[in-house]
Amino acid sequence: MLRFSKEDKRRLSQGRMFCGNYGGSEANVAVSLAMQGEDVEYVTRLPASQMGRAGAMKLRELGVGTHHILYGGDRVGVYYFEEAASIRNASVAYDRANSSYYYLEPGMIDWRKALAGADVLHVSGITAAITQPAADATFEAISIAEEMGLMISIDLNYRKNLWHYEGAQPRETLKRMMAHADVMFGDVIEYEFITGHPKIPFEAVTTDYQMPLNAYRQWYEEIRELCPRCRKIMIGMRNQISSSHHTLTALLWADGKMYNAKIVDIPNVVDPMGVGDAFDGGFLHALRLFPDDNQRILDYSLAAASLKNTIAGDFNLSTEEEIMEVMNDNYQILDIKKYD
Repeated sequence: MLRFSKEDKRRLSQGRMFCGNYGGSEANVAVSLAMQGEDVEYVTRLPASQMGRAGAMKLRELGVGTHHILYGGDRVGVYYFEEAASIRNASVAYDRANSSYYYLEPGMIDWRKALAGADVLHVSGITAAITQPAADATFEAISIAEEMGLMISIDLNYRKNLWHYEGAQPRETLKRMMAHADVMFGDVIEYEFITGHPKIPFEAVTTDYQMPLNAYRQWYEEIRELCPRCRKIMIGMRNQISSSHHTLTALLWADGKMYNAKIVDIPNVVDPMGVGDAFDGGFLHALRLFPDDNQRILDYSLAAASLKNTIAGDFNLSTEEEIMEVMNDNYQILDIKKYD
C-alpha cells in the first residue's frame, strides 16, 4: 500500500504537499523480519505499473523477496494518515477499492510454489477484509500451508472501516482464522470485538502500573476456546497519554502459562504506525532466537515494538542487535548517560 500524510502534523485538508511511503501490515512484518536477518518472501498482487514496481523495488531494497508477487490490475491501495497532535487524535482514510489486491481470487497465486521451503505463513485479518474473493484466497493459502506443515501465524488486525463488501461477516471470519492459528497476535480492542468480553483497561501513565493479571488470565481462557490448536497467544496494549507520549506492554499465553512484560514508557513517539506489526516481526524472529524461553520471546517482541515508535514510516528498520540492546538495557529507548 501507499501511505500519504501531510508534513508537520498538518490536517489532511491543510497545505499542498503530501509525503508518501510504502507500507501495509503484512509488508511491515516482512520488512521487520528481513531487517532481523530472516529469509522472507512477500506474496501479494500489485499493478504492473511504475507505482507497483516501485513498491516491489522498495521491498527488495530492504531485503524482502518479491519472486512470488503477482502483477495485474490498475492501482496500488492507498491510505491517508492524519497524525495526532496534542489533544487531536490520529485518523485514517482508506482508498482500497479497485486496487490490484481488490481483485485477487483463489487460484490466481500458486501457493505451493510460493510456500515451498518456508517454515511460517503469516497473514492478517486485513487480507480477508477487502473482498470476499480475497478472503477466500487467504483461506486457500492457509489450507495449503497447513497441508505443507507450515506454522500458521495470524494477526487479527480488525479494521472496521474495511469490511464493506456485501455479506461481510468480520467476527465470524476472524474466528475462522483463529481456528487455524499456531501463533496469534491482537490487541485488547480486537479480542473484545471477537469474544464480546469487555476489554480490560490499560491505563498506565508510569512504568510501575499494576496490571490486573488475574482478569487477563480469565480472559485468556475465553480466547483459547476459539483457537484450540494455538500454541502462543499475544495481547498487545498501548496507553496514549498524549499524541507523543505512550506506554506499551504485552502479555503472552504459552504452554499453559501467562507471561507478562515490563511496561515501556515512550515519551517522544515519532510514528506509532506499524507498532503491532513490529510486535509480530519481533515475535516470529524471537521464536528462533529463544525457542524454549517464552519470557525472552515476549521481552524481545516488546523491545522491537518499542523501537518502532522511534522510526518514521510504517516499517520497523531495527536490527536484531539494536532490539537486543534495548531489551538488555531494560527498555531504555535513549540513555543519555551512555554517550557522556
